[in-house]
Parts: sequence; structure tokens; C-alpha cells
Amino acid sequence: MNRLYYGDNLTVLRGCVEDESLNLIYLDPPFNSQATYNVLFKSTAGEESRAQIEAFEDTWHWGDEAELAFDGVMTGQNADAAELLRAFRSFLKENDMMAYLAMMAPRLLELHRVLKPTGSLYLHCDPTASHYLKLLMDATFGVRNFRNEIIWKRTSSHGNVSVGYGDVTDSIFFYSRAETPTWNQIYIPYSQKHIDTKFTYKEPDGRLFTTSDLRNPGVRPNLTYDYKGYKPHPNGWAVSREKMEQYDREGRLWFPPDKKGRIRLKRYLDEQPGQKLQTLWDDISPINSQAQERLGYPTQKPQTLLERIISVSSNEGDVVCDPFCGCGTAVHAAQKLKREWIGIDITHLAISLIEKRLKDAFPGIKYEVHGTPKDLEGARALAAQDKYQFQWWAVSLVNAVPFAGKKKGADTGIDGLIYFKPEGKITEKAIVSVKGGDHVNVAMVRDLAHVVDRENAKIGVFITLADSTGPMRTEAVKAGFYETLYGKYPKIQILTIRELFEGKQPNIPLVDASAFKKAPKEATGDQDDLPF
Repeated sequence: MNRLYYGDNLTVLRGCVEDESLNLIYLDPPFNSQATYNVLFKSTAGEESRAQIEAFEDTWHWGDEAELAFDGVMTGQNADAAELLRAFRSFLKENDMMAYLAMMAPRLLELHRVLKPTGSLYLHCDPTASHYLKLLMDATFGVRNFRNEIIWKRTSSHGNVSVGYGDVTDSIFFYSRAETPTWNQIYIPYSQKHIDTKFTYKEPDGRLFTTSDLRNPGVRPNLTYDYKGYKPHPNGWAVSREKMEQYDREGRLWFPPDKKGRIRLKRYLDEQPGQKLQTLWDDISPINSQAQERLGYPTQKPQTLLERIISVSSNEGDVVCDPFCGCGTAVHAAQKLKREWIGIDITHLAISLIEKRLKDAFPGIKYEVHGTPKDLEGARALAAQDKYQFQWWAVSLVNAVPFAGKKKGADTGIDGLIYFKPEGKITEKAIVSVKGGDHVNVAMVRDLAHVVDRENAKIGVFITLADSTGPMRTEAVKAGFYETLYGKYPKIQILTIRELFEGKQPNIPLVDASAFKKAPKEATGDQDDLPF
């Protein structure tokens, strides 16, 4: 069942996912949450925003595709969703926010279709569009199937606004398909403050405990009896005499001195599971710049956040789906927790990141990848369609970390990085350069050699869709060798897509299995520099 799909999730859901086949869905749909409202709500016919803000390239804009999505909902079977979307358009007009909602509506309807009756959906969003998405979810899943709005504290402070409060939280809307979703109760440890204020009694052996009353919530004459001279509450005891005697034998009864008051039940700290998980999640830290799991992906969420959601709302062997899987945190968490999974994303960069991440974390893992080139014709088609998608896909063929540190159009000569430990100690790097055109030449090989020197790398890997030429191979040989105590390796290595399909790989010593965690320190810039 474990499958990665490259493509539009609406197309994948409609063509590849059966009705009522998923146990849990988590989605964090992309939106330009960092833009201001005057950008988000600007009409296509309106004036340019005074704030010179460059929106992320994945922001959805109103156009033919949004219009078709809107029309599809209008003619669909969910009248509530159609009426709501019509009302949104009347209020918002044709702007980016309306395009976002028009594109999300059919996807949410498809996600409802593929969810099992016992399944749950968690939609992660920020305050920019959360109120609209909540209404859209109500129309899709039904108001009664809304379970909770979870508030996740994603950062400790935010000073990005001059007027207003710091925005430090995200919302996660929890919906079920029906009345009885899968549910595994989770408890979190008590805080020290709670322990100090509630567990104020101590046994001679040091065990801390608190007490709770033994009164019956309703009047129970049959449970009205004296016990060792202590009178019950007028409602009666909460337990029978036999149970009371058992508690007494086990030393679990607390007797007030001088028979003033009523008997209470001891509750030991070391026997308590903790506090039931509530809707405020402030115990999961965000991913900071030094976090080991940080991949440099702009919307990456902590793995512990996804592990919590998956643990609560699914069981081992269940199928988890993330239709906007980005860098694959939900997929990673599902694999770790022994769930089956489906991940979908519309960029090869994301698919490449996930493949690299999974192979490093789970050696020998088995899964299928759909939508990526499987032969030369497919590779040529991808290169002709989008050279950046082709580059990210080609980088994945050599298990390199995709280099996403520059915007599209800013060619640094680096498309990927391979980290390795030539002598088992110090980590070095190899530069990967990808060319998807019909013609390659000696100058390109020479340029890669310059980039290797500039970046203080040890090896350069030149990947080409076209066949390499004799002069190119000669130029690569002229670059010399990278010498280690255990052997020599060509400094510039040329590999064609054809050779990669045949199984050939770069000749690099001791590839570093922890390379993925090194990528953010060097291979990625801040969020505004990422090409998605």
C-alpha cells in the first residue's frame, strides 16, 4: 500500500484511491500565510499592493483552473458545499483567497469520499484562511462530525507586526467521517506545578498521592452504611462494602483524623497515566534552525506532532494519507508507527526529499513511486515540461540532497549535494549538476569543475539527459582525482540518465547516511529563498 505520487492530488485521488479506503488523512494545504491581507484579497483587476511583498510561487491565483474547480463544485452532489462556495464568491470576489477555496473544495469532497466510516481527517492551517476552511469542512463533513479545533503553539514569540498581537499558533481542525472514529486516548505527563499542588500526601516509603471523595453522585440507599465509625455522604458511598474492604486491605483508604470528615480514596502519582490530552498543544516544540530533523522546507512540521495525531486516530496497519505531503513528515511518522501510507505532492522536489528521507531513516524500505519517469521517453517529457522538476527528479536518482537554496532562475551550478565520509570521520561533499537539454558540451563540464573548487567540494557529478561526448569525457579526466587513504576517485564524473536507469551510480566513498540532516546548514536558505 505504501505509495508516493507525483502529481495533482485531485487527479490522484480520483484515479488511484478507492472509496472508503483510508483510515486517517492529515493535510497542511499550502498557502501564502506570510503575505498581508491586502495581497491576499487584491482583485485581479485591482491596484498593486503598496506593500512590495513577493508571494510564494505556490499561491493559487484566480484563473481558468480556479473557475473550472468552482464550476465542478456547483454541478456536484454536495449542495451545501456548492451554496457555501457561491456565498464565498459573492463576498470575496475573484481573488487569490477565493481561488484557494475553489481549489480546496473539490479536494475536500474527494477526501471525504475516500475516508472510511471510522476514519478521521486533520486539517492544519493558520489564521489567514482557517475561518473559511472551517466552514468548508462543515459543509463537506457535516457540522456534527466536527470534533475539535486543536491549537498548536508553533513558536514562542513573533514580532512581525507593528500593530496587533504576535501570531504564535496554528489551528488543526479534527473531523470524523461518522460518529465513532478510531480513538486511542493519549495522556501527557503532569507538570511539576500540578504535582506539587495536587499530590501533597506522602507515604512512609515516599510514594506521593492525592485523594478523591467516595460519595455517590446520586442517591443510593443500598450503598449507605457506616464503615469503621465513619458516616457516608447522604447520597451513599460510591462503592459497595466489599469494595471498601478491599481498598482498606490494600491500604488505599485515607481516614481523616478524629473521625472528622469522610473516608477518601488514595490515588498514587506513580499509578496515574497523566493528564488527558486537551485541545491546547503547547508541549511540542517547533522546528528551529538547529533542530536535527530540520530539512529547510518552509512548512515542515515537527515529527512528534504527526506522531501524536497518527497514534490517537489510527492503529497499526491502518492507512494514513497526506495529499500535500511536502517534505514527508506525515509519511515518515506513519512508517515509524507501522502504518501503511500514501503521500501525494505536485513537485519532484518534494518527492525527491521524501525518498531521500525514507531511505536514510528506514534502510531497505519498500514503497512504490508513481508519476515519475520510468524510461528515457518519460525523462525527456519531464525535461520538456519543466526543467526544475526534471532537475529535482534527476538528483533523486543518485540519492543526493536536492539543493533548494536559490530561487528559480538563479543558477549556481548546484542542483544537489551528496555528503560522504571518505575516511569514516570528516564529512565531505560532492556537487551534483543536472542538464536536461538536448545538447551538452565541454564548457559545462569545465564549469562544474569550477563550482567544485569554489564550494570546496571534493567531487562533481554531472548528470545529463543527452549522451556525453568524447571531448566532455576527456575534460572530466583532465580534472584529476580526489585521493584518499583508501583509493582514488575521479574528481568529475559524468553520468547519463540512460546509465542511471541501468543502475550505474557515482563512484563516491562511504556516503554519509546522516546526510539529510546536514542539508539545511548548507543546501538551503531561508524560506523566502526556496523555489516553491
